[in-house]
Amino acid sequence: MKGIKMGCQTYTWQMSGELYLGKLDHIIAVAGKSGFQGIEPETQFLGALRDPGVMRSHLDKAGMELASVCLVEKWRQPKENDSEREAADWVIDYLARNFPDTVLNVCPYPGTDRADLDERQANQLSCMNAVAARAAQKGILAAYHPNSPEGSVCRTRGDYDRMLNGLDGNVLKWVPDVGHMTKGGMDPLAVMKTFRPLIAHVHYKDMTGDGQWAMMGKGIIDFESITSFLRDTGYSGWLVVEDESPEAEAEPDKVASLDGAYMKQRLAPLVAS
Repeated sequence: MKGIKMGCQTYTWQMSGELYLGKLDHIIAVAGKSGFQGIEPETQFLGALRDPGVMRSHLDKAGMELASVCLVEKWRQPKENDSEREAADWVIDYLARNFPDTVLNVCPYPGTDRADLDERQANQLSCMNAVAARAAQKGILAAYHPNSPEGSVCRTRGDYDRMLNGLDGNVLKWVPDVGHMTKGGMDPLAVMKTFRPLIAHVHYKDMTGDGQWAMMGKGIIDFESITSFLRDTGYSGWLVVEDESPEAEAEPDKVASLDGAYMKQRLAPLVAS
């Protein structure tokens, strides 16, 4: 893929509980009408679209691509347990057979606290590197997505330094989420500059000055500078909006449309310049 493309993540709809489970076809249609070029579902949202033919049909109808599929697991032990390995191998095979240009986004579940931090960080790295190595053997690019809840083991700059330096960069890259970095007290652009060679996929979400999630363009994050940096350093990949605002939880379809308009009006011109 050449250039920068813009997509959206199904978590915007996932916040509504089970209301949109089994409705990935609807989400794809809404995202396409909102001006996005791609979709990133979590595996639990695939539903009937686990059938690659059905997935392809809905993507084509909406003029969309499968930007990424997000695999979310706990990875609490030094090696994957049986269910974790089975889930990872299924999605690797699904992509390799049908969507070989799609990124595999690996994202650990946050815990309830940060106890046993060193051990948990080491175990997550071990498991994620193993998943990425198997993905690479089948031609699939994997990338790690940290998050910022209080129970996450990667939420401070010190955590980022350890975790990102612990990735096997030959097979496992990084998904910087600018909202989660801001939530963790970091300047996302500064971290992205430090670890630029690892960036393979990007998540955008906005945040207010008091730490609440906001709709795109309604918060404090400087998306223009971040987008310009990625463009100027030759980034070729996706900018995926993962809106977690209260408005998105209440009306995800409406917010997706507004976010799509923001991306088209404010960021697409930067990508094209």
